[in-house]
Amino acid sequence: MSFLAERFSPFFQRQLQAGWIDSRMLQKLVDQPGSAALVRELLNAHSLRRARTLVLMILMERDLQGLASLEEVCTTMTSLAEIACDLCFRKSAHVVAERYGIPRDKLGKPQDLLVIAMGKAGAYELNVSSDLDLILVYRDQGETDSNRSISANEFFHQVAQKAINELSELREDGFVFRIDTRLRPNGDSGPLVVSLPMLEQYFQVQGREWERFAWLKARVIADTGFQAEAGIDPLADRQELKQVVEPFVFRRYIDYRIFDGLKGLHQIIRQEAGKKDMKAPGTIDIKLGEGGIREIEFIAQMFQIVRGGRDNGLRNPSTLATLDALAQRKLIAPAEALALSEAYTLFRRIEHALQYIDDQQTHRLPGPGETRLRIAKMIGLEANFDERLQGARDLVQSIFGGLLRDAGSRASKPSSQVRSNALAIDAVEEISTSFSEAVSNHLAQFKSSLRYKSASPETQQALATLLERAHAWLQENKQDDVTLVRLIDFAEVVCRRPSYIALVVRFPLAFKRLLEIISQSSWAALYLNKHPIVLDELLDGRVLDPPDLAEWQGQLKADLNRIGTARNGAGSEAGPDVERQMDLARETHHALVFKLLAQDLKGLWTIERLSDQLSEAADRTLQTAIDLCWDQLPKRFRERPQIAAIAYGKLGGKELGYASDLDLVFVHDDEDERAQEAYSQLAQRVSNWLSTRTASGQLFEIDLRLRPNGNAGLLVTSLKGFERYQRESAWTWELQALTRARFSAGDVVIGQRFEAIREALVCAQRDPAKLKTDVIEMRQKMLDGHPNKTALFDLKHDRGGMVDIEFMVQYLVLGHAHEFPELAKDLGNIALLSLAAARGLISRPHSLHCQEAYRVFRKNQHRLRLNDQEFARIALEALVIEREQVLSAWKELFRA
Repeated sequence: MSFLAERFSPFFQRQLQAGWIDSRMLQKLVDQPGSAALVRELLNAHSLRRARTLVLMILMERDLQGLASLEEVCTTMTSLAEIACDLCFRKSAHVVAERYGIPRDKLGKPQDLLVIAMGKAGAYELNVSSDLDLILVYRDQGETDSNRSISANEFFHQVAQKAINELSELREDGFVFRIDTRLRPNGDSGPLVVSLPMLEQYFQVQGREWERFAWLKARVIADTGFQAEAGIDPLADRQELKQVVEPFVFRRYIDYRIFDGLKGLHQIIRQEAGKKDMKAPGTIDIKLGEGGIREIEFIAQMFQIVRGGRDNGLRNPSTLATLDALAQRKLIAPAEALALSEAYTLFRRIEHALQYIDDQQTHRLPGPGETRLRIAKMIGLEANFDERLQGARDLVQSIFGGLLRDAGSRASKPSSQVRSNALAIDAVEEISTSFSEAVSNHLAQFKSSLRYKSASPETQQALATLLERAHAWLQENKQDDVTLVRLIDFAEVVCRRPSYIALVVRFPLAFKRLLEIISQSSWAALYLNKHPIVLDELLDGRVLDPPDLAEWQGQLKADLNRIGTARNGAGSEAGPDVERQMDLARETHHALVFKLLAQDLKGLWTIERLSDQLSEAADRTLQTAIDLCWDQLPKRFRERPQIAAIAYGKLGGKELGYASDLDLVFVHDDEDERAQEAYSQLAQRVSNWLSTRTASGQLFEIDLRLRPNGNAGLLVTSLKGFERYQRESAWTWELQALTRARFSAGDVVIGQRFEAIREALVCAQRDPAKLKTDVIEMRQKMLDGHPNKTALFDLKHDRGGMVDIEFMVQYLVLGHAHEFPELAKDLGNIALLSLAAARGLISRPHSLHCQEAYRVFRKNQHRLRLNDQEFARIALEALVIEREQVLSAWKELFRA
């Protein structure tokens, strides 16, 4: 009995010649369609490796005879992967459990290792000789339940190693699957198995654009079986995984940013494929080469990433199903979708034929010769193989290239629009003669940029109008050309966002406000470039009205709650839409900051009152984050958390600036045995929620190093532990920092207890000589840590600057609060200087001079920051009197 595959595949021939396969039995199996049932039937009668060999031989023969569709081949191979992984991981888990017990979480519930297939296996598209890309995730930390207990992480690591070895080891009868785990967080340098909280944190902090594409096709295909054996529904873990993955992959807005990331990723892949092709002229990489499988997959995936956040119908991991969905939605022409589907099927059949020859994972079709002719015969295209292949590749390249060039817009550009656009550019050229050389050069660079060139003719026309109007405004208001340079930079950012261009063209008042703001502050111009969505504030007639921050917080909470639950394809709840909530919070806070900025530039705020507003907004944002993260915490064990966020530094002193970090310490007052773990996880989530940079930017940089024992200490400290540390172990500099600490957000009662503890600690009597020595030494360390090699005066760090004033205030508080408890109140440096003078602790002239100097320094620092100066430094002559007065006060106070 002969088989068609014998003519083409040495692998098939070798297996028949090995003598363990009965040809009649094989023919009967070939007569059956490939399926999961067939895989199980073979596994009941053969070892895992021999069953895999038979599956491949059956599919090979059926495919070459034209009996099996591409779908049958791929789904059968995927079923083999699922069943093989399930068998190997469960077997390995039970072997390890016999020695160490069953892994449980902190609540004592058994937990499983989830085996996540990425790529083609996740999409039921596995090819016949593919690597199996796996990521291995378990629910949470815990340990096994025996006398030889080990951590859940160590348990699952051992299981993973055993199972991977069982699947991938090459033995006498072959292998099952080559396993690749490099798609896991941090790749080869990351742990082999990760917990769900670790995965979530990785997505929020380090997840990259290409990983969003990878996780599009992620699917759990197996687990270790402990929960099922205990009668627990294992779907809960899979649902929790989904709630972590989906916000990372899908955005709730139309995510056009992805086109830039896709271009970069595609370029890298093409370069790598090209290097290999150069070594073998005439060779074509069917998968990674130009017009190949990967470009078709990218076409489907880019629309999924861009629109999948709002359209659940675009979340199917199957490439062919997605192409069909795109055609139905008219996102690509139905004829193009059909042509892409046909090209994809052709390429996959060629890919399978290449792999049938010798069971090798290859996608490289050699140049003209014997092997190429063999492939043509195998897929029944001997007569016109090269013609069909090249036609399909050209079509894919054309469609894919068009999508990337137009950044999602397939509309053609009529010649009349192009001519209109040319006239607009001519108009800009005419007025450019009155610009300075620097501005003209900047404009030329702008017009040659990819962003500008890819803008529609209508948008380019609008940009020309903006530049003409801006030039007229500058001349009328006798402004220099710096403002025009800033406007050109802004235009380059928004030229792909026609709605923003239309806003400033159609609303002259908004455009005037825009020019006024960017003319006064380079920092404001950069802020607009980063967050152009705040342009909406320019249309609000109330932009110069002081904000009601309580009302602002209430509206933010209401909006967050409104989008707090995502829906899956069936319309049921699928967990909180974390990504959209984070974006909304950022957009809302950016709008508030921009409103305060506009008011500040109009001179409506003193620096002190502005800092109060920014500090209160930060407090309210922090409170919102605590509430939201606690409600979404899986280990929540009470209705409201008994935790408080303590602000240090600028936020603690209510001296926050536009871009200040938040120095925070978290304390709790909860005796529950679950408290420490839950609150630590809460603090981490709050920190990530505030600091993660999303498409809408970032809220705050968070610094948690001021907690007891710094980075080596617990993320959250009990209130008793905090007090004990401050009394028994704190350095003087930590007590100095404590003078500016205050309750910021969280449980109000705990906040009140903290304030009482803080005041008691500050009011403790100290050795005056040691205190003086410690403060002077710490001041020198800070000076050494911020060297200034310029001739300019550093307003903050140089001697006679802001730090000197702050250290004097802290010294007075720590040295005399035991006599005058009112000094322990967090009143701010200026008020405390006044109070110290009233108590005779510093001379009134020195107090007044330091107060005035502090105001002047802060105003100048603020002005410099508004113009994006990295260091707050100024010519010494401008502030020589203030500096000398501060130095004089320091000398009197410390007798130095």
